[in-house]
Amino acid sequence: MIFNICGHRFLYQMVLLAAMLSRGTAFAQFAQAPVEVRIPVAPRAVPSSDDLSHLAYEMHVSNFYQSTGTLRLRRVAVFADDATAALATYTAAQVNGLLAHPADSADATGVPIEAGKRVVLFLWLKVPVGSPAPKVLRHQLEFEAAGGVRQLVDGGRIAVEAAPPLALGAPFRSGTWLVQAGPGNHLLHHWGSLVAANGQLTIPQRYAIDFFGLDASGHAVRTARSKLNKSTTSDWAGFGAEVLAVADGVVRDLRDGEPNHKPLASLPTPTDLTNRTLMGNFVVLEIAPNCFATYAHLQPGSLTVKVGDRVRRGAILGRLGQSGNSNAPHLHFQLATRATFEESEGLPFTFDAFHRLGSAAIGDVLDRATKVQLLAGPQPVRHVQLPLDGEVINFK
Repeated sequence: MIFNICGHRFLYQMVLLAAMLSRGTAFAQFAQAPVEVRIPVAPRAVPSSDDLSHLAYEMHVSNFYQSTGTLRLRRVAVFADDATAALATYTAAQVNGLLAHPADSADATGVPIEAGKRVVLFLWLKVPVGSPAPKVLRHQLEFEAAGGVRQLVDGGRIAVEAAPPLALGAPFRSGTWLVQAGPGNHLLHHWGSLVAANGQLTIPQRYAIDFFGLDASGHAVRTARSKLNKSTTSDWAGFGAEVLAVADGVVRDLRDGEPNHKPLASLPTPTDLTNRTLMGNFVVLEIAPNCFATYAHLQPGSLTVKVGDRVRRGAILGRLGQSGNSNAPHLHFQLATRATFEESEGLPFTFDAFHRLGSAAIGDVLDRATKVQLLAGPQPVRHVQLPLDGEVINFK
């Protein structure tokens, strides 16, 4: 887990009223919406463990002019390439669900955007197996202004990255692991956290995973739930597991010597948002140009490498611990465009091979009185896929 906080290149397009009308008389009742639509980072299709490919990206929608007053975003539709049928459509209540912090009760009239304010929508699109990924996405946004006036943006085009995500080796030699706060869940602290630093707004943890080790019964800790606050690090299933290089690379940054914390103890709020205030003991590997793998919350004294070392895939980097901004033993893993936490954008990845054993809620794996239901019998090997939030996997 990295601290919960609220992207860099950008592309936006607003289509003029004449262009909207040229699409047909159906848009004749709409005025041009005076908003900015910005998609900071282009998505790419990622084969995932639900046997679909997914496109994950964020859309920043700004109600720019003070004189406009509050706008209500009533509908968002996404179109692939030149298709006339929408790839995905979200109506008012569903648009609320695209926010990192949705309102408890969705307003049927739409998500309000006050004058001079911005909302960020998190989109997670499905591409059926065997279907080619779109080359370009276009977005249609419908608003309601004061007096019930309807306004429209039809544009917001973004080219989809064609290059496939990197396929990685296993970060562990063995064991069973819960993918917590993992890909596809913008409501949790990884994807849903935007980092503002040095004049840039980025999402370093867009595809980050917190790996919690599980025992043979599917539980993360052997202590009863009522006594979890008295558990020690050694009570947790993953504690001490060897952490491996997922690819050949060069060590670009690290830190050792930070103590493990007591599980579930309160932590101080970081003074700033950097590797050294959040990650405890960590290793950062450069595994491709502008691609850095970060391993955080390692045990003190366990690191086996130093800055500048060249490591091979499968090499031991250290052991899983609970240092830094971490409330229980686990490994925080992510790929990003820079070695630093700030000013970096999270990158997608897949693992060469793993087994999907089912899914589990974090509350269940922390409660030994709850039976964790996993899939029975041997499971097929999944090749070149991204495990998703809440899944239980192993790398045998």
